[in-house]
Amino acid sequence: MRAVVALACGTLFGAGLTLAGMTDPARVIGFLDVAGAWDPSLAVVMASALAVALPMFQWALRRQARPVLAPRRYLPERTEIDRDLVVGALLFGAGWGIAGLCPGPAIAGLGSGRPELFAFVLAMAAGVGVRALHAARTARRDDCRS
Repeated sequence: MRAVVALACGTLFGAGLTLAGMTDPARVIGFLDVAGAWDPSLAVVMASALAVALPMFQWALRRQARPVLAPRRYLPERTEIDRDLVVGALLFGAGWGIAGLCPGPAIAGLGSGRPELFAFVLAMAAGVGVRALHAARTARRDDCRS
């Protein structure tokens, strides 16, 4: 059941991004071009998403002892701003600014068949793989030190 709900939520999210035009890199780059032909549509999409999600998230935290389809809540455990977070944010921001895409819209746009989206998603998967290798090496090194 969890997989079905996850698929439904992902489909709804992707449909919303596609309907709002967020799978078009030109729209995202237009949002980032604050000194030129600024396109505020991304800000409207983000504000709308927050207006719906935030109250529901707060309601769920207050009302339910545990999630309906999970054994426990998976809330962030790390709250400190460390080097990995800063480097990751910089890399993400640079990629977002250059390509005009982030993971959600890129995956949602795969159905369009545009080759640049396939290239972006492959590059993104490679980046995730490199990060996983780095994390595994760091964990092994830390284990050897202790």
